[in-house]
Amino acid sequence: MQNKLTRRHFLGTAIAGTAGLRLQAQSISFPSGQSAATEKPALLGGKPIRTMQFPSWPKINDRDDKNWTQVLRQGLWCRLDGTYAKRFEEAWAQTLGAKYCLATASGTTALLTSLHALGIGPGDEVLVPPYTFIATVNVVLLVHALPVFVDTDPETFQMDAGKIEAAITQRTKCILPVHLGGSPADMDRILAIAEKHKLPVLEDACQAHLAEWRHRKVSTLGELGCFSFQASKNLNCGEGGAILSNNEELIGVCESFHNNGRGVAGYDFPYVRNGSNHRITEFQAALLLSQLSRLEEQSRTREENAEYLTKQLREIPGIRPARMYAGCTRNAYHLYMFRYDKAHFAGLPRSRFFAALQAEGIPCSGGYAPLNKEPFLKNTLQSRAFRSIYSAQEIAAYEARNHCPANDKLCEEAVWFFQTMLLGSKTDMDQIAEAVRKIQKQAALLARA
Repeated sequence: MQNKLTRRHFLGTAIAGTAGLRLQAQSISFPSGQSAATEKPALLGGKPIRTMQFPSWPKINDRDDKNWTQVLRQGLWCRLDGTYAKRFEEAWAQTLGAKYCLATASGTTALLTSLHALGIGPGDEVLVPPYTFIATVNVVLLVHALPVFVDTDPETFQMDAGKIEAAITQRTKCILPVHLGGSPADMDRILAIAEKHKLPVLEDACQAHLAEWRHRKVSTLGELGCFSFQASKNLNCGEGGAILSNNEELIGVCESFHNNGRGVAGYDFPYVRNGSNHRITEFQAALLLSQLSRLEEQSRTREENAEYLTKQLREIPGIRPARMYAGCTRNAYHLYMFRYDKAHFAGLPRSRFFAALQAEGIPCSGGYAPLNKEPFLKNTLQSRAFRSIYSAQEIAAYEARNHCPANDKLCEEAVWFFQTMLLGSKTDMDQIAEAVRKIQKQAALLARA
């Protein structure tokens, strides 16, 4: 499996990763007195720990079909004509305890719309984590601002709030933390720094549906918060997004911008600002309304399974589950993340560990590569648009600041399991842990083969 496997690609891998294995109703049993850990690794021809697929995604029921078909037959497919988008916005705002919600075409457009509402543009700097999906950085570049990377806290996989102030300059105009994998960033420290320096906080909650910081839903803590409803997400409609806020003025600007700059009252003319078409469709909203009815139950299942799995993995030397900050009162577990230390696995390379897990019937991913080192960033900075805004000296000085050594190391150690794996049973969690123990017992053999 490729180390740079994206979470979207991983969705398909997680669903189909064991499709080539023989399916059976029960897990493999071993002779009396013999544990799986003493068996030959599946990668070397032994019996895999697991031969059943993990739960598929998305989950579909009759209500999904009913809502979608109703939109189809009514013929009111655009949100300007129908009612589903507005109904979803009201339901999602109520669920999160926010005053306002604006549904958008995607999580990316939600972030982009929010940056425009905050007035971020050429010459500005936005503080971002280097360990996140590329959209977090792309939206900053799309408004011709500079994404300044704040190094990662390897224990939590989140932006290291202790390194934020050192990254602030006179050009800094926004802090954009990501609640990665569904686990909230260190919002107490981030909000305190933001208040001290008079900076808005835009929460990227695209992976954090129902996650909480001190019993408040993420996306409601900063000036604006954004969600994605892309196909891999815990709440999804294929593509879609939303902006949450308690600020009436800001959400009003978002509503206008996402509708090509039209006035907000009844979507009437005239145009009042620049904008784009970032509207959600009635089809997407109808699916979200029905999917939302199962989100709480699914979230509880993920939490219970993650807690159960963590207790087992913590007992395995060299496996370090991501730590949550003390203020996290709910983790959404879009991803289950941990670090792998090959020193406790006879020096077995992480890529070989992935292959061994996959062979045992456990899909996994290496997660993100360092965004601050990706070629797209340098290419963008050298584009005609950026060279017309920033001098060569300014670009060189910017590049010299973007070193994230802690994140570099994390990207060499990270391992992900996808959220669908946490929708299974306790037996599924047992099999994941048993597969890791088996690989550790046979690590020397795997390393030599």
